[in-house]
Parts: sequence; C-alpha cells; structure tokens
Amino acid sequence: MMDVKGFLIDLDGVLTLGNRAIDGAQEAIDLLKEKKIRFRCVSNTTRACRKTIAERLARLGFDIPESSLFTPPLAAIACMNAAGKHRCMLVTTGDVHKDFEHTFDLNGGAATDYVVIGDAGDTMTYRLLNTAFCAVNAGAEIIALEKDRFWMSPDGLMLSAGPFVAALEFATGKTATVVGKPSPKFFEMALKDMNVRTDQALMIGDDILTDIAGARSMGMKTGLVRTGKFNEESLRSAPVTPDWVIDSIANIRDLL
Repeated sequence: MMDVKGFLIDLDGVLTLGNRAIDGAQEAIDLLKEKKIRFRCVSNTTRACRKTIAERLARLGFDIPESSLFTPPLAAIACMNAAGKHRCMLVTTGDVHKDFEHTFDLNGGAATDYVVIGDAGDTMTYRLLNTAFCAVNAGAEIIALEKDRFWMSPDGLMLSAGPFVAALEFATGKTATVVGKPSPKFFEMALKDMNVRTDQALMIGDDILTDIAGARSMGMKTGLVRTGKFNEESLRSAPVTPDWVIDSIANIRDLL
C-alpha cells in the first residue's frame, strides 16, 4: 500500500496482552523479517528494564533482540547525560532502575537534579509522591518517562503515570519533560537507529493519542489496532484519524 521502509510497533496491547502474545503477533514479526523490513518496538512500558522486557518477549515466542527495543528510560538517560547531571530520584516500580543504576546516583535527597516518574504501580503512595514533590520544590526538574492516562493489564484498564505526573505538575507549578511517546525525540531515536525517514515509517499502536497522534505529528503513517486499550468512542472523538484501522497486528500484511 505504501513504500514502508520501517515499522515502529508498540508492545502492550499490540504484540502482547498481559502474559500472552496476541494471536498472530509472532507471525507478523516473522513476516517483517522475511521481507527484510526494519522495525523497532517503541514501548512506554516503565515497569521493567530493557533486558527484562527482551527476556519476557523471548518467553512468549518473539525473536526481538534487546537492541530493537526503545523504552523511555533510554530517552531519559540521553536527556540527563546531555545536561551533564546524574543525580535522580526514581518514582517507578519493578526493575526499571537497572537501566539507570550503572550511570546515575539514585539516592535522591535534597541534591536531586531530576525526579524521574513512570508507572509506579502499587508503590505509588502519598509518601512517595510527597517526597517527589519536596525534591521538585527544592530545585529538581521533572522527567516523565511517559504521560499515558491508562493501560490495558490482564485485569483490565489501569492508571498509568500520566495522572500522577499531572498531580506533580499541578502541585509544583513545573512542567515535566516527557521523554516517552508521544515525544518527538523518542520517535526520532528509533527512526535514526533504523536509518529510516519519517515519511518512510509506519507506527502501529493501540493508543489513538500517544501512538497515532504522536506519530502523525511527525509525518509518519499510522495504523491503529483494535486490540489492547482500543475502543470505538476514543477513535470517534479523537483529534486525529489513523491512516488504517486493523483488527490486530496479525493483519500487518494489509499494510505492506
């Protein structure tokens, strides 16, 4: 249908749903490899480090190397390195700290340069958010690994980092630097790694705002899947229209 040189593909809700692969997803990735079409997985997942995500995908039957995964911690690290500041407080859960710990001082405290906030799950308590609030008031900047409103878990929709980032912004009067989707720099990292221009790329996602609107703002083609967090009302009321709406990633052949 178009001269696609590279695909950007979301993970949660597109390739996987909870602890299972979406039907036809492994075959879709195999098809891209067979046709020698480059791809990168661009996920706003912030509950696991990149190595853990790659291992989980392998257990689910995917042959996707760690180097093909682009997650918000990579962008946050690039942002902090560019500023020459290496003291941060992480507001996260899981083992995402492993992406940071070899390069950054994670002790927080009064001298914190950045509060890095992601999806902290059940660890997001009043105490934790208030500690982050105090650090920002003392001079730290806010880096939001993502600002999604919610995500689709095996148990249904769950709050993501966005509502808590908004609370921190409201309380401190500071605006967070968002480094995950739909940040242009995040998309640019993955496209540069593939050596693909925006007009040669197609983004496949389940979030009409984070995935589709973000990619469209950069001039990419877009495909929205009817899996994951997709719902018809969000599509009808969205400020953008995807180029294609497909039942699932299994229909990727229709976009080639």
